[in-house]
Order: sequence, then C-alpha cells, then structure tokens
Amino acid sequence: MDGRSLVTVAGTVAGVALAATLLLPLAHAQSEPTTVTWRVHPADAHGFDAFELAGAVDRAADLAPLTSLLVARDTTTVAEVYFNGRGPNQGANLKSASKSVLSALTGIALADGSLDSATQPIGPFFPRLLADAPRKQRITIHHLLTQQTGLESTSFGNYGAWVSSDNWVANALRRPMVDRPGGDMIYSTGTTHVLGAVLTKATGRSLRAFAQDRLFDPLGVRIRSWQQSPQGRYFGGNNLSLTPRAMLRFGQLYLNDGRFRGQRILPSNWIDRSWRTYVRSTYHGHQYGYLWFTHEFGGERVAFAWGYGGQYVFVVPRLALVVACTSSLQDRSRGGNDHNEQILRLLAEHIIPAARGPRLTDLWPEHVHFPLGW
Repeated sequence: MDGRSLVTVAGTVAGVALAATLLLPLAHAQSEPTTVTWRVHPADAHGFDAFELAGAVDRAADLAPLTSLLVARDTTTVAEVYFNGRGPNQGANLKSASKSVLSALTGIALADGSLDSATQPIGPFFPRLLADAPRKQRITIHHLLTQQTGLESTSFGNYGAWVSSDNWVANALRRPMVDRPGGDMIYSTGTTHVLGAVLTKATGRSLRAFAQDRLFDPLGVRIRSWQQSPQGRYFGGNNLSLTPRAMLRFGQLYLNDGRFRGQRILPSNWIDRSWRTYVRSTYHGHQYGYLWFTHEFGGERVAFAWGYGGQYVFVVPRLALVVACTSSLQDRSRGGNDHNEQILRLLAEHIIPAARGPRLTDLWPEHVHFPLGW
C-alpha cells in the first residue's frame, strides 16, 4: 500500500508473534491454517497502542467467518491479517458495500458534467418505462442515493424474484409506490441498480469501464469481477469484487479529502454530502447519507460501507483511521447471526481504543478530512 516491505507467516494464529516483535503473542491458537501479514514498521510509531492492536487481532481470530482485517492510520497500514487460507491477492465480494462505490461514481459523474445535479429527475433516462408514471418520473438522483424513491423494495423477501426477472431495471421501476419520493428510507438493491443504469446512460460507458477508468485506475486498483444483469448491465450496488487492500485504499481516498497521491479523484464537497444524515435506517437505526452509513462507535463518529455477511470499510476521521474487513459468504453457520455485531464490537471495543494511542493530537495529518459538523 505504501511501498514498505511485508512479513508473511503461514501457520496458526499463535505464530503471529514470530511475524512482528511489536505485538504480543496471540492467546488463542486455531487448528485451521491462517495467513498473517503484518507491516514491519511498529504500530506505536503511528499513534497506536501496540498491545491493544494485538488484542484486536487476537479477537478477530475468534470471528470464524472473518477472512481479512486491515487497519491503517492515514496512508500507512499498521495491521494486515488474513484468515482461513485467504491472501492479499484474492478478490472479495463486497456485496452491498458496493453501494458506497456507486456513490463515489455518482460524485465523479456530477463533477465532470455527465450528470447535471443531484436533483435531476430520472424520468428522461427511462422515457418508455416511465411514460405513464408521472410520480416515478420525478424521482431524483438524490432519492436514489438516499434510498428514498418510495418504490417497493427489491431486497430481503423480494430479492429472489427480482434477480430472477429478465429485466432488473424494469422490474425495479415497475414496483408500486409505497411512499412518496423523499419519504422514509426503503432499502433496495434495485434502487442502486437503477442508479447504475442512469450512470451508464449519462456517461455513455459501461459502469465497470467508467469505474475502472475514473476511480480505480487512479487508485492503482483493479476490479476483479462485477456481476451483470440479463441485459448485460453491471449490478451497481451489489456483487463487486475487490481485494481487501483495494477496499482499504477506497476508504483512504475518503479520509484524504478525495485525493490519492496528490491527484484529485473525488470532489471534496462530495464527501461532506455523502456523509450527511438524510434519513435514518429503518432496520438498524444507523444514519444514512449518499449510500454510506454513519454511526457512533466507541465514542467516535464513523462512516462505513456495509455489505451482507460482514464486508466493511470503516472511516473514522477524528482518528485518521481506516479499517477494512471481509468475511466468508460460504460458511455463515460458523459465525451465527451476530457476526456483524461482533465486527462492530471489534471496532468499538478494540480497534478504536488501539487507535487512541499516545500523542494522537500530534499525529493528525493536515489533509485528513473532517466532514462538516463532525
């Protein structure tokens, strides 16, 4: 990530102590192989409590479905751990954390003039589908970004029927209006697939090509895969595959005011707009911006991309902290239904305290982005 060398140990979690002398040996050994990769430079040189950080990794090793955990201060990765045979070059399905990537692409399209504004209605993009639906014609880009379209959800119990349909955009847009545009949040992956279709029409490029060229190439990241609909449209808010390092770099882009290595990729005001609270999640009570969740964990305001099964990118601006983690989608039974809660506790009770190491106020880089009101 930052050009420094790595030490890699394949073995049990107890072998972590051999990988880096800055960390205490981890208490719990596992019988299954674990690949552990640590940055060579000491965590405490970047304001972390190294003992707390070791405890965080020790705790992570107990979260059976977890396959990776990466922790960074600003642009410096201080911990990078892979579990259950996974490694740094393997792509991970972000599931709905893909939605936050779609938010970034919308910001780029607005900045370059492909889209006029966030208040632009979607009617002109789908003239035939919405010809007889004036209320739906008035749904805006903003409503798509905040999941406030008023359309019936395609997620949860409706998801199977939706992805089994032969036209995902048409199926999503033909669903009944169950609220007004701008009303309550109605979480729906179909909504973000519609947004992906809007971006494709607006830019004249496939969503994957636009994303690779305008977002991921400047980050030095390669898209591993992205599911397509029966019409060949890329999914948008689901099933994008990136490596965990790429996920971490995406979070670092937001932390660093939309810049990477001096290059402006995202408009800085897009980050403020993305992390504002427009609506509160009706399922979890988290606040919701432009396809990003925000909430307070461990006494810190956190913005996060969240995907089914335990795929996360956390950005904690006040601590200049970025965390990425991925989880297995094949063996959900081992983690139980509370795996997401365990990850959130790991962040709040272990990683954030570790990041509050000595001399923290002397370590904030000037370019770290603090959203308005945080």
